[in-house]
Amino acid sequence: MPQSDRDSLWNLVSAAGRLSDRSLSGANAKVALGDLVRGSSLGGRLEELRGRSVLVATRDQLTAALALVELDGVARRVVLCPPDLPGEHVPLVVATAAADALVTDRAGPEAGAPGVGCVVTCSPNITPTEIERSGRFDTEWILLTSGTTGLPKMVVHTLSSLAGPIKSGDTLGSPGVWSTFYDIRRYGGLQIFLRTLLGGGSLVLSDAQESTGDFLIRAGAHGVTHVSGTPSHWRRALMSPLARRIAPQYVRLSGEIADQAILDHLQAFYPEARVAHAFASTEAGVAFVVGDGLAGVPASLMGRRDADVEMKVEDGSLRIRSARTATGYLGSRGEALADADGFVDTGDMLELLGDRYYFVGRRGGIINVGGRKVYPEEVEAVINRHPRVQMSLVKARKSPITGAIVVADVVVRSPAGPSGAPAGAAALESEILDACRRALAPHKVPAAIRLVPSLDVAASGKLARLDA
Repeated sequence: MPQSDRDSLWNLVSAAGRLSDRSLSGANAKVALGDLVRGSSLGGRLEELRGRSVLVATRDQLTAALALVELDGVARRVVLCPPDLPGEHVPLVVATAAADALVTDRAGPEAGAPGVGCVVTCSPNITPTEIERSGRFDTEWILLTSGTTGLPKMVVHTLSSLAGPIKSGDTLGSPGVWSTFYDIRRYGGLQIFLRTLLGGGSLVLSDAQESTGDFLIRAGAHGVTHVSGTPSHWRRALMSPLARRIAPQYVRLSGEIADQAILDHLQAFYPEARVAHAFASTEAGVAFVVGDGLAGVPASLMGRRDADVEMKVEDGSLRIRSARTATGYLGSRGEALADADGFVDTGDMLELLGDRYYFVGRRGGIINVGGRKVYPEEVEAVINRHPRVQMSLVKARKSPITGAIVVADVVVRSPAGPSGAPAGAAALESEILDACRRALAPHKVPAAIRLVPSLDVAASGKLARLDA
């Protein structure tokens, strides 16, 4: 469907002021948006992509970002392929999206995709050119969910649904220099990318090949003021001796449960920053941002019919309805994204305590201990309160008696105890177990604690949750 020029991302970027001061920076290159508006990252071949269904499959986030600015409104459909998409999934993604073009920054045989004949190379080396950009489309943005097994679902958005939270005033006023641990080809990172462009700022992109420390050095050198990531991203950052290379004014968490421990640690480490946590899903979009320093979400936000985003808790699960919701699944074979009333069931489970709802875990992530439910995140929140714990991962271990038992891997914050004297592993494990016994039902208490040097984090920025 054709759309007005003013609604395209390229036109919104080109119409904004101070383009010479705005840039997109990757690990190896930096591009001024003013240069991009006056030229092309696609070697002057944008016209070949008009009206096509385009796979954006680049190794580098920066080249993906540049391509998105140019393709919105020109391509009929844009499919954002995350860099960790297994090669065996590519043919089905191509077929489902009816992709007839590919944008890549690779060369040689690996640059192709089965069944796609039109291949265009994207580069941070901007080619000065004048391109006719009329006759635009209401481009579909296809995002892949971050499922751990099988083919991820392909979720259909438009620029309007993606930019809904930004246009509704969920910004901080100052353009700033944004950065994110996320990859922009996933919903959380894409939100920061759009927030930066539409809010008048610059963006420093992370790189999957660099360490957390190297990224912090680079982000600090660019003077980042606003930083976003999952709680796991932030826990790993706080473990780095280079965490003080950045001095953010705004710290944002999303993608996982933000427990009170990580909120308190971030506020103590960056006392001048505003710390907020948000809830969003690829299907439902951004639901809320909480900035009062407390875990959970005020119960007063639920059930409001006059809000941009309507939320309710049904059967313990958060359900969301708004204009930010995706259109549906691509090639879903009849699978509905929302119910008959337009609410998306997020599968995230909440518990009401006082005047606040608290996230306890994912419906599909329950550990069954002799027929009784355990949400791993609920146990992790208790473990993470211990002053010497940096992060933890609770999982199931098979048991011949109960079917499963709860165990936990724990990363220690420092080798010293509260008094500054060395604390033995056995003593620490005992302290953690005592804390769990005081706060949790007996079947939720870990049967074993294992101290580990680190925990794996998936490409999505979330803890990699695999059964023991």
